[in-house]
Formats: sequence, structure tokens, C-alpha cells
Amino acid sequence: MRKKLPFRPSLVTLVALGTMMAGTHTTVQADSPDPRVTFAQDDDAGALTVQIDGQEAFVYQYGDEVDLTHIWPLRSPSGKNMLVQQTQPFPHHRSLWFADTVRLEGGERGRFYDAYHTGQAGKPPFRDRIRHDRFTAVEPGDEGGYREKLVWVMAHEIPVLDEQRDVRIVPLGNGEYLLDMVFTLTASYGDVDFVSDAVHYAWPYLRINEKFHGDNGGTITNDRGQTGQAETNMEPAKWVDYSNTVDGTTEGVAVFQWPDGQTRRWLTREYGTFGPRRPDAQSGRPFTIPRDGTLSQRVGILVHRGDVETGRVGERYEAYIGS
Repeated sequence: MRKKLPFRPSLVTLVALGTMMAGTHTTVQADSPDPRVTFAQDDDAGALTVQIDGQEAFVYQYGDEVDLTHIWPLRSPSGKNMLVQQTQPFPHHRSLWFADTVRLEGGERGRFYDAYHTGQAGKPPFRDRIRHDRFTAVEPGDEGGYREKLVWVMAHEIPVLDEQRDVRIVPLGNGEYLLDMVFTLTASYGDVDFVSDAVHYAWPYLRINEKFHGDNGGTITNDRGQTGQAETNMEPAKWVDYSNTVDGTTEGVAVFQWPDGQTRRWLTREYGTFGPRRPDAQSGRPFTIPRDGTLSQRVGILVHRGDVETGRVGERYEAYIGS
């Protein structure tokens, strides 16, 4: 029986602006006869494909052979893949991913952010990895979503953190959509020190592919009107957008930071990487989550037509946080 996801934001204003699954390959049916959001799960391939109005929107990669769970591809409204799954000279980058460097009760560092470098010649299995445990809820419908449990494990399957990941998919029409994502880490196995610097952790990160990124004409813009890496990198912002015109069609992807009353800076790169930092007090300096304590991050991922202006990114951010 499918279980309802606990958070279900009402995004009617935003739209106006614009089960557990068994078996190795399952299509999850919704209660409504024509759901807009549907899922196909292939455990053999380790892939959960999400379709909106019958078209692939994105695929969540979670198989045992995957070094780091991630979303790839992420489709633009016209169907183009906007992200790169792996690249040089940063082979640990994974499209749309969430990871960090941590230490369990003063032990050895768990290098989950750059786990690629803890493997054999860059091939899984890696010493440190974020392992998909199971989907605990999958919900098709006019809005869809899934909930997943993951475990951050080191060598010899030593668990370091439990993670719950909630993803709500909201169709906006005309191929546009929004992902409302909540990442919740729990220190189930002891005190956990976060020891990453201000740059090398994904909270989350996106890695835009070469057709869309700034080195090929893409534009980075934040809510303060600053543009480009030089003006936006490590600057405080509520959201950052990355847009470009590819094959005559202008499209983009924006990341919204859910407001928590704290200043958030952003890493931005013309070569395609961008994402929010933790609050200043927890970024670039060590801090500890006590045993059974939690740490969470909520973001919106808006996939839109047009650039930051014609895609009404600012208006849609206000609708998102007002939901």
C-alpha cells in the first residue's frame, strides 16, 4: 500500500504563475485515472524514472553500482538534458547530488563528497558511499513525490549517518516543473563532526552540462540582480538561476533556498557548478551534531522556459516560500 508523504505544500499560486514498490521493475499507479506525475522503478538498473504528462522529467540513480546517488538526466521543458553525470577534472561531481565530509565520534573522515577518490581506479565500490536503503513512499498524482531512506557508510559498512530524502514533484504546465526537496540527516550512530571547508560539500550542488553553462554563454543570476561567477560566488542570495539559449530555445534551472532566518552564501562557477552553502556559522568551520541530533536542508529546483526574467524566477520563488 502506498503511504502518503508527510509534507504536501499547496502550490496553486505557483502553478498559476506558470508505496512501497515491490519487484524489480514496477510502474506505480495513481488513484486518479490520468495522473500527471508517474513513476517507473527498475531495481535491476537502480533507476527511478519520473514522468510528467507522459514525458521523462528526470531519473534518480540509486543502484549498488552507483558511487553516489544522484539525479541524472534532468530534462528541460523542451526535453534537453541540462546536467552532466560525470566530468573531468572533477570526476566526483554527480549531476544533482547531496554529500559532505564528516567524522563519526572523532574517528577517520568519511569522504562522501569526493568518494570517487576512495575507490579502485575511480570505480565502485568506494570505501565511503551514500547507500540507498529503500523507498518508503512513492505517490503518483497531479502532484507526485517519493520518500527514501539512505545510509552513509564507510569501509566495512560502518554506518555514519542516516538520511531521509523527501522529493515532491509539481508540474507547472508547458513542460515546466518544480522539485521541492528536503534532505534530513540523523546522527543515529554517535556524535558526527562536519569537517568540510566552505567549498567542498554539496548542499546540494548541480553540475550544468557544457551546452548550458557559462563558458558557452549561460548566465548565472541571483535574486539581488548580480550576474556571473565574479559577482555571485560566495555572495548571500535567496536563489540562483542558470539559463542559456541552446539550439534556439532559451531555458534554465533555478535553485531556491527555503528561508530559515539565516544568511546563505552560494558557490557559483561559470563551468557549471552551483549550489547553496550552509549558514555561515556552519560553513567552512567544523561543527558537531550530537548523537540522535538532526540537520536538514530544504530547496526548490525550478526547471523553466525562458531566462531569469521571462521565466519569472523571482515571482515563482515568492510563490514557493508562500506555499
